[in-house]
Amino acid sequence: MRLIPLITAILVSLGLYYLVIERETLLAFARGEEAQDIASSDPATTPDADTTVRAETAELVAENRVGVVALHSQAQVFDRAVILRGMTQAVRQVELRAETSSTVISEPLRKGVQVHEGDVLCRLDPGTRPATLLEAQARLTEARANMPVSEARLDEANAKLSEAIINLTAAEKLSEGGYTSETKLAASKAAERSAVAGVASAKGGLETAKAGIESAIAAVGAAQKEIERLTIVAPFDGLLESDSAELGSLVLPGDPCATVIQLDTIKVVGFVPETQVNRVGLGAPARAELATGDLVEGLVSFVSRSADQATRTFEVEITVANPDLAIRDGQTADIAIAAQGATAHKLPQSALTLNKDGQLGVRIVNDDQTAGFVAVELLRDEADGIWVGGLPEQADVIITGQDFVTSGVAVAPRYQNEATQ
Repeated sequence: MRLIPLITAILVSLGLYYLVIERETLLAFARGEEAQDIASSDPATTPDADTTVRAETAELVAENRVGVVALHSQAQVFDRAVILRGMTQAVRQVELRAETSSTVISEPLRKGVQVHEGDVLCRLDPGTRPATLLEAQARLTEARANMPVSEARLDEANAKLSEAIINLTAAEKLSEGGYTSETKLAASKAAERSAVAGVASAKGGLETAKAGIESAIAAVGAAQKEIERLTIVAPFDGLLESDSAELGSLVLPGDPCATVIQLDTIKVVGFVPETQVNRVGLGAPARAELATGDLVEGLVSFVSRSADQATRTFEVEITVANPDLAIRDGQTADIAIAAQGATAHKLPQSALTLNKDGQLGVRIVNDDQTAGFVAVELLRDEADGIWVGGLPEQADVIITGQDFVTSGVAVAPRYQNEATQ
């Protein structure tokens, strides 16, 4: 317990007692009534008595000042870092799930092991899927074999059409000279129309053959994709965060196989208030202190452009290298993001007070030894003090007794250096 505040309170209480209860006695003493009595009884001592009265009066005026403890405060460079609280997150995390129904036929991998891209995590029983693939491939071969037949039929139809056109042309010329009958001319026209229909039919057959080939190719691709889904592999290098599916278990589409996280690079995620989001920029250096006491450094890699609807804060991500995987996913972290610097005063927390309007500030000692009030802005709260802005470059801040004085009250400050804060 500090003695200075207690002693100050006692002195102030005594001063108030004499000012209120013993006011008449003090006034009489100030008027020098006792000194006048002494002077009248001994005229030879009158000059000395006047000097004594003046000295005692000056001492009384000094004693009427309120005793306070003040601090010579000098503004210091303050980085004004944006302070957040957040947590670590893996740079990538994926939960691998089955895309088809089957039984697991591979031995399970246990969580915590290191896996590499392409490593098999779950292998499923193929069942009849290879036979389905062979069937689709056979249909594709058949469809491709029908393609030359369709092309030949189209060529034959085109030849018949050419022949029909020639016969029709000859019949029309003979009919104009009266050398052929109308019946033969009509037959030639019918043959030409039949040839046109044959060409159209052959083209349709050719298109059908092409469609059959495309359908067979799609069936083969679907069968191959279904077989590929039987093997679930790691998409990137990382750690297995959960056991893979157990041998012999039946998995359905959407059932989990395993969870893989990548920790060689870690993200520290926090949420900045909307009042400070403009002070955070991409690429700004940042530092985070984990719950374990470890300090990590990185750069701001993401600042959200959309606020959280519930908290009205913006997400901030800091990318930190983690080659030895010492930082785990989900650790609590105190984040400090570098921002534009400024000057501020570092004061004891007890120096803060409120004026009659409820405004936060500090009491200072003016040049005329009276108390004053200056509103301040609280910039940062630390274990050994607070950083405030709004004070001049140099200020005598009252750190003890500020609650017993108001602006304009005479004070008798006793200064304390920074080493004894």
